[in-house]
Amino acid sequence: MPSTGGGLGGARPWGRSELIVVWGGNPVHTQVNFMHWVQQARRGRDVPLVVIDPYRTATAAKADLHLALRPGTDGALACAVMHVPHAEALAARAYLARLTAFSPAVEAHLASRTPAWAAAITGLAVDDIVRFARLYGSTPRSYLRLGYGFTRQRNGSAAMHAVSCLPAITGAWQHRGGGALYSNGGLYGLDLRFLHGLDAAPPPARQLDMGRLGAVLAGEARDLGDGPPVSAMLIQSTNPAGVAPDSRRVRAGLMRDDLFVCVHEQFMTDTARLADLVLPATTFAEHDDLYQASGHTFLQAARALVPAPGECRANHDFIGQLAQRLDISHPAFGMDAWQLADAVLRASGKPGADDLLAAGWLDCAPPFETAHFLDGFGHPDGRFRFAPDWAAHGEGHATMPAFPDHQPVIDSATPERPFRLVAAPARHFLNTTFTETASSQRGEGRPTALIHRDTCARLGIADGDIVRLGNALGSVALHARPADGLQPDTVVVESQWPNAAFIEGVGINALVSAEPGWPAAGVAYHDTAVWLERVAQPGRDLPDAS
Repeated sequence: MPSTGGGLGGARPWGRSELIVVWGGNPVHTQVNFMHWVQQARRGRDVPLVVIDPYRTATAAKADLHLALRPGTDGALACAVMHVPHAEALAARAYLARLTAFSPAVEAHLASRTPAWAAAITGLAVDDIVRFARLYGSTPRSYLRLGYGFTRQRNGSAAMHAVSCLPAITGAWQHRGGGALYSNGGLYGLDLRFLHGLDAAPPPARQLDMGRLGAVLAGEARDLGDGPPVSAMLIQSTNPAGVAPDSRRVRAGLMRDDLFVCVHEQFMTDTARLADLVLPATTFAEHDDLYQASGHTFLQAARALVPAPGECRANHDFIGQLAQRLDISHPAFGMDAWQLADAVLRASGKPGADDLLAAGWLDCAPPFETAHFLDGFGHPDGRFRFAPDWAAHGEGHATMPAFPDHQPVIDSATPERPFRLVAAPARHFLNTTFTETASSQRGEGRPTALIHRDTCARLGIADGDIVRLGNALGSVALHARPADGLQPDTVVVESQWPNAAFIEGVGINALVSAEPGWPAAGVAYHDTAVWLERVAQPGRDLPDAS
């Protein structure tokens, strides 16, 4: 998948990697197939694992080096890691000259981004930054597995670009086992025009930002554009009352008397409970489908394993029947899911659905030279760009840094709100479907705030005490747990819990602002400054939040 610089697409290189860096992800919980290969590399060849994450996740606990930086400061760390190879003659000068647009201006910029500069921003020790930079810069076959976590900031795009520059600086792309991977989503080569109805002229329609759903339902002109207020909604495959930011406002919008809400769902989620009409949906085992992934290269087709119970309908069947009722015609509406999958595959030059099913999978990995951009990056001149064309990526391009950098546009800590909140997914709650299963709920226990031990001692917080986190959007009460492996001004709430699981029935996304990231929107789930106070011991009455 190309980045603003030109590429983040290395595939399956860890069999020859000499250093593996997991940056902003927790694959022990979210991508066990990747961790299988990591463990093989560590056991068989003693390959070091570095994890960069604001707190000690299950993946960080396995690392040889964990850099627990402040949330939203990944770009600063990346710049310092680029500074050291240049200062210590570790940069791949020949590679930079041949395949990148590296310039004296970029080099001068990086010369100012010292480890001491980054330490003041990230909260990391200078020695730890230098240690990692030397390890990375001196290891040709270094592999970066980049997660979504650190992009969930208002400066997430700038941070991702800065990190994506690292394998260009060291020339890691030249080597099998080197490079970086953010997502494999772009390599499957599926032609989706027919599936998405883009082969026909679509009727005029507004596109409204799901991350701004609370403002949309409140009728804000900034979000509605030139159209009227939203008066009816069909919600499929998402649970905005639980997962959307500024969740109090979302809930209030969904409860409007003049709004009709239909939810097509597998469970009675927070959103389904607020609907005027709930229609049952199938699970993955009850419908035919195509499957691709963000972390491996195999395209798969699968048949339904069991009949759909009762009146459950798959998304495709439901939309097709709705289109028929509305007298909307397109050939895809007349196909069943297997026929549609077959049409997509054949339009993409792939084997048909039956052949793919019989084969088990189709490996879509490109050749090494293509996957590692040895035949050029995704720009007309084939060179990786250290100075992105941000204007091509969103209306907020004027705020973006010219070169890889820390962009200070985050919700920084203040004396009134001295803590930065990370709202990461919990181990058993990858999405809110899992929160509806009893086994997942038992595995998680209850919503908990992870707080640095020194901070707990300073504020008089003991394990199990009830604390309150808050900001201008409101406050949330939950139990506390002293923790190691995070900065004293970082608080982590592993969530996706339903609102009702919290002490006062208000989930953590009530504190997450809907102000979008730069330059092209997106929700900043981990970009929240909060205050924190101890309010009660276990078993004591909770003071009124007002």
